[in-house]
Order: sequence, then C-alpha cells, then structure tokens
Amino acid sequence: MEPPIYYSRTEFIETDTGNKVSRRATIAGPQNIILGGKTIISSGAIIRGDLRRSGPGHAVVISLGRYCVVGEGCVLRPPYKTYRGAFNYYPMKVGDYVHIGAGSVVEAATIGNYVEIGKNCIIGKFTIIKDCAKIADNTVIPPNTVIPALSLFAGSPGHFIEDLPESTQDIVEVQTKQHYARFQPLDRDR
Repeated sequence: MEPPIYYSRTEFIETDTGNKVSRRATIAGPQNIILGGKTIISSGAIIRGDLRRSGPGHAVVISLGRYCVVGEGCVLRPPYKTYRGAFNYYPMKVGDYVHIGAGSVVEAATIGNYVEIGKNCIIGKFTIIKDCAKIADNTVIPPNTVIPALSLFAGSPGHFIEDLPESTQDIVEVQTKQHYARFQPLDRDR
C-alpha cells in the first residue's frame, strides 16, 4: 500500500459529498459545474464553468463523475465552435474514476469512465474518450478525435499504440479509490 498523501485542511475545502477542492484551484462559474462526489481538484487546477452558451439560466457546463482526480495545474474548459456565425460553448461530461495528470489541458466533449489521462497532455476540442482508455504522458490529441474503449494512445499527434487488457476497468477503479483514500489531512490540523 502506498503512503498517504497529506494535505493541509486550510488548503482544501471538503464538501458534503466528499469532494476535496484546493483553495488554490480556480473554479470559475461554480453554479455551472457538477462534481459527482469524492473528487479531488488539485492546487493550480482551473475549471472554466463560466464559459457557457449565452442565454438565461444556469447551464451545466462541466460535469465530473465520482472518484475523479484533477491534477495540479490542469485546465478543463468546455469545447467551443462557431456555428452559423454564432460562437458557442458546448458542455463537457467526464465519467467516474477519471484521473487527469498534472499540467494537462482538456477541451473534450466526453470522457468515459475509468479513463487515465497522463501528465502534460493536450486533449483537443470535441474529443470523445471512451471507457477504460489511457492517454500516455505528453500526448497531444487532435480536435474531434474519438479514442476507442480499452486503447492506449500516445505521441504528438496522439495515435493508437495498443489494446489494453479487459482488467483495465478494475485496475483503474482500485487505483482511483486508493488515491482518494490516501489523500488525508495532516494530523496537526485535526
């Protein structure tokens, strides 16, 4: 079992549903962001819920499932395009058990469940990542790419490397739950 990752209670805000959000993260437009629970938003991460379609009322811009980890310095922003002369943002949906490595920039339309995105990746606009896929560190995925389930992509531009084993779902679920369990407040804060 890996050692705990300690954090200062003064740095993280913990919600009723077990989300742990760094005070050093930028959550813009929080009313347009849904966190599923037991999600960790690391220091320096930027989640842009303020970038949304124009129009009245709240719109869900970014939804994250349960047991997601958004690494340090990540940027999540909704994909956008100009259609019939109108500039619009589109929602981003992230599934459960998704780990996004430090320094990655994500403008995907959909990220499935049990997905691992490495460090310093760029996930282009409107990318669709299916369940149990893995993106290696430093990979650049061009816009509108569809990453099949159980596949590993790497490179710049990102391309198919190999199929992942059927056990990927179980492995990623265990890793993500362990990461959350290891993420503990420092004793002196108690």
